Amino acid sequence: MVLNYIWIGCFIIAFIVAILQCVIFQDYMVFERIVRSTFHMSEFAVMKIALPLGGVMILWLGLMNIGEKAGAINFLSKIIGPFFNKLFPEVPKDHPVNGQLLMNFSANMLGLDNAATPLGLKAMKGLQELNPNKKEASNAQIMFLALNTSGLTLIPITILAQRSVLGAADPTDIFIPLLLSTFISTVAAIIYVGFKQHLNLLNKVVISWLVGISTVIGLMMYGFSRLNQEEMIITSKIVSNALLFTIIVTFIAGAAYKKVNVYECFIEGAKQGFETSIKVMPYLVGMLVAIGVFRASGAMDYLMYGLKWLWSWTNLNTDFVDALPVAIMKPLSGSGAKAMMVETMQTFGVDSFTGKLSCLFQGAADTTFYIVALYFGSVGIRKTRYAVTAGLVADTVGAIAAIFIAYYFFR
Repeated sequence: MVLNYIWIGCFIIAFIVAILQCVIFQDYMVFERIVRSTFHMSEFAVMKIALPLGGVMILWLGLMNIGEKAGAINFLSKIIGPFFNKLFPEVPKDHPVNGQLLMNFSANMLGLDNAATPLGLKAMKGLQELNPNKKEASNAQIMFLALNTSGLTLIPITILAQRSVLGAADPTDIFIPLLLSTFISTVAAIIYVGFKQHLNLLNKVVISWLVGISTVIGLMMYGFSRLNQEEMIITSKIVSNALLFTIIVTFIAGAAYKKVNVYECFIEGAKQGFETSIKVMPYLVGMLVAIGVFRASGAMDYLMYGLKWLWSWTNLNTDFVDALPVAIMKPLSGSGAKAMMVETMQTFGVDSFTGKLSCLFQGAADTTFYIVALYFGSVGIRKTRYAVTAGLVADTVGAIAAIFIAYYFFR
């Protein structure tokens, strides 16, 4: 229902803003820009997202099927089961979907977006099999989506590389602040969804796992902070990709050891990949066109001007406001937020406070509406309940944390 209101609102607000642009500012090209954006975004959704995703889906669903036959997914499920059972009480402890969830979260944390998406879709399908109401998001699906939209990433290689390209004196100086921001966003997602679902998050299993994860993140932060920019980028690439390929080889070797016909097993799983990419096309087109219309009308620009004007009345420092477009755009469009991040660094300086904060905004959250449309669309969920709200809460907390952390580190 929330998505329905947001979708309608994007078009109505865009129409009202476009009329005002025409009447007051004599911007007679605004409707042309809006209509052009509908064609551009619909083509982008299919040609640049859904179809390329099909190839990746075919590969990874095939590999995941091998992993399941090899027993690797069940093995991972037994390890992570006690912790996930507290966050996802509807999922049995030893159910294979626990391993699928772990694979998705691991790929996200390592910054392996191409692998994370198909693994996430596979996990969502597994959760849907346990969902008693196939048209309405289950508690487990909402927790899964909220954790995805919180954007926890241990190795933000894309942002570091972009800062390096733009000539930052030390591209890695945002590494620790970014990890802190995204970790706070993830904890906020867990707390919010846990509160809505009446989960006991203060039990020793959850606390011990969170402390363990925090310790690992702390050790990684310490280790990477001792490396220079070039060493960090090289090390993160080696660790991420070597780990990913090790998983692939382990799946294949395990299946071969069990005398599974590995190639046929791959084909069996891969057949689901293209079907899934076709199924999500209408959801992606609908959401991305609405976002494109909202931006093309100028509504986003007016929103930013309004926020800056309101904050100026507080007589507090407003330097962070110039980076806010990235935070507001990120839940709507990953490519749009990235473009705004680059534009902010070019305008204010890659080593400026505003430029660095834009990087924290980019890494502290994820594309909530895209993830909702993609993941829920892939399994036919119509009623998202409070999933969108949970994602936006994580995004908002992450953005607020990024502001305070940026002032602490860079001021």
